[in-house]
Amino acid sequence: MTDTTPATLGHVALHYRDKEDGEKAARLLHLLGFATREALPLPDGTTFYHFLVDATATNNGDGILYLSPLRRAHRWLYDSIHEALGIGTDKEHPAVAKVRKSEMQDPEAGFHVGFLVPTLERIEEAFARVREAAEADSDFGRHVEIILNRAPPGTPDIDARLDASPLFRDATRHTYGRHGVQAFIRTDLLCSGPLGDDLVLEFDYVFPGYPDNMLTKTEM
Repeated sequence: MTDTTPATLGHVALHYRDKEDGEKAARLLHLLGFATREALPLPDGTTFYHFLVDATATNNGDGILYLSPLRRAHRWLYDSIHEALGIGTDKEHPAVAKVRKSEMQDPEAGFHVGFLVPTLERIEEAFARVREAAEADSDFGRHVEIILNRAPPGTPDIDARLDASPLFRDATRHTYGRHGVQAFIRTDLLCSGPLGDDLVLEFDYVFPGYPDNMLTKTEM
């Protein structure tokens, strides 16, 4: 018997480090357009969240983001790594600065989670919500950084659309490929990577009618 149901990515488990970061991290995910399905209080006063990547999709155990507090053992490990590498001190290991520089130059350099979005408007609207919230609430805003990559110039209809975009019109960075855009959120409200400092969320859109695009053909 042939199974005609395609395999999909079921879920990604995200973690916030401190109790007070949970609500802020959930707020960020909500602003980005993810739908809250559950918010379960835990005995220690933290919350376990269940988000859907797209509430309009036929979700059947896939398209899920779980958000939960970092476990004590993992927090201890990250603290030990920071202590061993002297992070934030005058004896910080030089490898730390090199990694940070690499990730600041390229949000795709380290671990990140990418989402393919069906319309450019959805990305524009989501990032407008994040910007508005960040400007209105400095305590929230200091945890959020936006990085934008627009398509390399040369395709007139795409150039015109991005020149008119409230999000991408002033972007100066470009994608590793054509006919698409990338919008990144770097936030320390979520933990990842070897240092447990932050996480990058990537939102991609590919213009229709271009089979050779940034997600099918990389151009360095």
